[in-house]
Amino acid sequence: MSLEASVGDKRRSPVGGMPRRLDIAAFGAMGLSVAVTVLIGLLGPSAMVPRLPGPSWQPPYSLDVPVSAHLVIAMGAAAIVLGGLGLAAALRSRWRPEARWLLMAGCATAGLLAFLPPSGSADHLNYAAYGRLVTLGQDPYAITPALLPHDPVTGAVEEWAEVTSVYGPVATAVQALASLVGGDSVRLTVFVMAVVNAAAFIGTALLLHRFARGDEELRGRAALLWAANPLMIYHLGAGMHIDTLAIACMVAALTVRGAASGLLLGVGIGVKLNAGLVALGPAWELRRSPGRLAVVAGTATATVVAIYALAGPHVLDQVSAASKKVSLATPWQLVKVGFQSLFGPGAYSAWIQIGSLLLMVCLAWLLLRALPAGTASGDTAPAVAAAMVVAWLFAAPYALPWYDGLAFALLAMASWPALEGFMVARVAVLSLGYLPAREALRPEDLLWMKTLLREQVVPWTLLALTIVLVCWAARAPGRARRRRASAAPRP
Repeated sequence: MSLEASVGDKRRSPVGGMPRRLDIAAFGAMGLSVAVTVLIGLLGPSAMVPRLPGPSWQPPYSLDVPVSAHLVIAMGAAAIVLGGLGLAAALRSRWRPEARWLLMAGCATAGLLAFLPPSGSADHLNYAAYGRLVTLGQDPYAITPALLPHDPVTGAVEEWAEVTSVYGPVATAVQALASLVGGDSVRLTVFVMAVVNAAAFIGTALLLHRFARGDEELRGRAALLWAANPLMIYHLGAGMHIDTLAIACMVAALTVRGAASGLLLGVGIGVKLNAGLVALGPAWELRRSPGRLAVVAGTATATVVAIYALAGPHVLDQVSAASKKVSLATPWQLVKVGFQSLFGPGAYSAWIQIGSLLLMVCLAWLLLRALPAGTASGDTAPAVAAAMVVAWLFAAPYALPWYDGLAFALLAMASWPALEGFMVARVAVLSLGYLPAREALRPEDLLWMKTLLREQVVPWTLLALTIVLVCWAARAPGRARRRRASAAPRP
């Protein structure tokens, strides 16, 4: 047997052996993180997870044990820290439970969370309001929820009441369907969307498990990065963000071929426009097959055009406005403040957009050069897509922690351990910066969590992490060449 074949067999062998204390601690921390996440929803109502309007017999349900906002925020911090540390250690562990057990545990948790009040942010209220506007004959891309303050659903929106929808037409269609079922009950409307969210999360987990069939190591990592990932359970399971649906479409698109792949890519872009970066993966993989590339690209383009044309030309107005924003927890907030101190008041959005684009191109190029060994001869689409999405996440002026779910799903298909570490660190740090994400309900004595943690500590930490990522990516090809040279048989 050749050295290359033996290395490949070793890489694809099941993770086994006896667990060490560190292994037990890692998976214990992950389990405790998930338990705390479930407990946050189960304990409500609280100041941070208020009871949803609607008949009490309708789901979601809780134990109705009032707890303070401070305790809920502390529990959120514990879930993030335990989840991040546990996940980072578990990914490096030589032992882990069988992938199917991790898969079943994660899917069961996602299903349970659908019956509990969403936590982490108030985005589910926005979703319900946009769907309600559609069922009332209004256009959520032109009318804000604030214009119907007395409606029980649109009137429940918190800080985004005066903002039109930033989501794609497919997302709006799902929201409208939930509103048709829920009527004037916020509670029932949110539950319908939670069921869709849980189905998308579980569907993605099953697709990733199937994608990695025949490779137990990859199956285990896929389960850790998605189904049993406590940080994704916290944001996408308990937080119920529409990103989960876009991710499901994109993962499905990478598991099929031809026109079906293009159709799913188009639907995913119809959920959230930025998910379109994933399409660069299949495009790269098919670059030497013009016919197949034309089928996928043509189908995807036709699907996107049809979806957005049905919604009208103004559907991208809010997306265009949002692209000029800078979120407080990104390094670009530091750049913005620096520009303002040097050149006077102003948004400086054009300068920041140019800088962001240059950083994204540079980082994408470096990551493509650092693709994992063996990718060139295998399924390149997930790895290339992961490189593009990670570059966008680190370079984007506006980023929220649940955006990172797309990168985790792609890395679950790509087997790129080094980049996984960067993403775990990034989402954990960014998550701490958005405690609480429900800005309107934050206790006054915790203002420092915004002014110090979100606006200072997190941006500087992410800046340092970005610099380290650039340096690592720049040196990765050289390290790979040295490893290949040392592994080559000597004459």
